[in-house]
Amino acid sequence: MRNRGAGALRASALIPAAVAAALALGVLAPGIASADPAVPAPPGADSATAQVQALTNELVDLEQRTADAQAAVAAARQTSAIALDHYQAEQQAYADAQAKAAAAQAAAASATATLQAAQQQLADFARSSYIDGSTSAGAAALFTSADPAELVERAVLLGSAGAGRSNALQRLLRAQQLAQQADEAAQATLASAAGLQRSAADALTAAESAQRAVRAQQSALTGQHGGLQAQLRQTQTQLAALVGPDAAAAIVAAARTQAETAAAGKAPANPIAVPVLVGNTKLAGKGSPAKATKAITAALDAVGIPYAWGGGGAAGPSSGIDLDAGVVGFDCSGLTQYAYAKAGVRIPRNSRAQFAALPKVARADLQPGDLVFWALDPADPDTIHHVAIYLGNQQVVQAPESGDVVSIAPMWWDGYAGAVRPTA
Repeated sequence: MRNRGAGALRASALIPAAVAAALALGVLAPGIASADPAVPAPPGADSATAQVQALTNELVDLEQRTADAQAAVAAARQTSAIALDHYQAEQQAYADAQAKAAAAQAAAASATATLQAAQQQLADFARSSYIDGSTSAGAAALFTSADPAELVERAVLLGSAGAGRSNALQRLLRAQQLAQQADEAAQATLASAAGLQRSAADALTAAESAQRAVRAQQSALTGQHGGLQAQLRQTQTQLAALVGPDAAAAIVAAARTQAETAAAGKAPANPIAVPVLVGNTKLAGKGSPAKATKAITAALDAVGIPYAWGGGGAAGPSSGIDLDAGVVGFDCSGLTQYAYAKAGVRIPRNSRAQFAALPKVARADLQPGDLVFWALDPADPDTIHHVAIYLGNQQVVQAPESGDVVSIAPMWWDGYAGAVRPTA
């Protein structure tokens, strides 16, 4: 709870000249008026002044509580977005590992098939040699060898590895080595995929927890906001009765300004930063305006489609996850990936990967179609939480947040982390 005494002093300072004049003239209530300063202040003027101060203090407090609640929701939403982005990165790594594991398993199966063929060739060779009487009966021992080393050892001991048989043995040994290597690679890749799957699951749990927290805060803010607004209206009505509507409006404006200034002072500083060169450090060239236009057209065609937390991608809108599981639409990076897929340009799925993978663009060189990013700390790409497509003329098209839809918005620079050009 804020200090009421200090609030009263601030409230007194907030009373604008219009209010002071109204108090001096005595227009504090209908029927009370005196323009002559020599005339004593009407009865109740001191009381009315105290009421104005108390109400102004209450107004500042209500406005600041509203601003604080809104700032808390915004911070929670950014944290949720970063957690979602981390999950999407881990999920993509898991999908890539799955593909590698499948390829490794296929290679292991192929190597095993080659090994079996080599074993059969050696068996056929030995059988033929035995039938022809060109090798000793001890050659049968070759077929029961436990591994390539034992096989070669037996062959040497038996003195049955002539030139032809030696080649067959080498083919068998090489095939068995390749099969073993392929199997080990497949097992290692599968283990890596399993680890990434667990990491993705943990990241999803964290992201879902963050999203649930922001939804709870948003719900609380909605309920709180209704009550605060009712109190504000009541306070404004009381002020208007005391000092008139114009002076009351001035007090309200001053109270709101003070509350917003105080809230801004509590928020972390988000300076306009030079793009951080991470990942692809190449500065973008001109790129392809034609492809950028196709991407913009695709994004604009999506205007009105719901935001879906974790939804959308190159193939188009899809069902979100967790609390947005029933919503078909896009999240911010799902929209940008989709738009550029329609232009024939493949980009990563999540916003941090998009920023890292693509050539960078200086703020002064922004052109339509560039992807623009925002972060909690513009100098730290790991805190990127939002991406949009720059349209030019200080406008962007974006998938903003749950409960909203894909829309066009004015470009903003608070928290701006940089830009990339997918077609460069």
